[in-house]
Amino acid sequence: MRRIAARDNAHYKALLKLSQSSRERRKSGHVLLDGMHLIEAYEQNYGSIEEVLVSETGARRPENARYLEGRASLAVTLLADTLFDALAVVDTPSGIMAIVTPPQPVRGLAHDGDTVLLDGIQDAGNLGSILRSAAAAGFRQVLLSEDCAQAWSPKTLRAAMGAHFQLDIHEHSDLAAFLALYRGHSVATVLDGSSSLYAASLRQPLAWVFGSEGRGVRPAVATAADQRVHIPMLGSSESLNVAAAAAVCLFETLRRRQVTCP
Repeated sequence: MRRIAARDNAHYKALLKLSQSSRERRKSGHVLLDGMHLIEAYEQNYGSIEEVLVSETGARRPENARYLEGRASLAVTLLADTLFDALAVVDTPSGIMAIVTPPQPVRGLAHDGDTVLLDGIQDAGNLGSILRSAAAAGFRQVLLSEDCAQAWSPKTLRAAMGAHFQLDIHEHSDLAAFLALYRGHSVATVLDGSSSLYAASLRQPLAWVFGSEGRGVRPAVATAADQRVHIPMLGSSESLNVAAAAAVCLFETLRRRQVTCP
């Protein structure tokens, strides 16, 4: 087990860059998973991880200790609590992280399957929440435009709660080009959409398009969709948070299809 107690340690400096810089994550091809839930979800779907990071306090927690005892050959780095906390993305750190290679989509773009398209979603928390809703509603393919928040950032991973490992995520996608080739029915959510969500055609296969927190779906992307809808609201609010809007639309799709869930 490697122990690090100083901020000027070269390996720790690399870890700090990995936690804070999207450029570094792309350059290194690695990401940090924060917490046992994400670590176990990754191992269940993709096998072994590359390195585990634990804080001095985290190493003494029963759940983390049991995990480490069962993996004697795993590379483990023990960090002083203050160093570990500086890597964490939450106020109450879990005490354990892992370095992994993010999985690539299992296949190329499918133009005939249920898909979620995200146009310029800036907030990592919103992005993670949408990924979580997409996975829960049975959508497996997600496309992110060039200017979306990074799908594999620590904050997005934390908000998605393991949904990444149930999805094919395609970053830096040309959404309008995808819609032009899509062989199903595509629906964009816009405030002035001519149709209500509850009157929209949600037949399979279906591509939902959700836009950024400020500008919404860009006109070039919205016009490429087959249908533009709005979510009816009775209150005085002008719009919903994009993560809430996506959840409403995705689960209305699930309800309409009358999928029986256990």
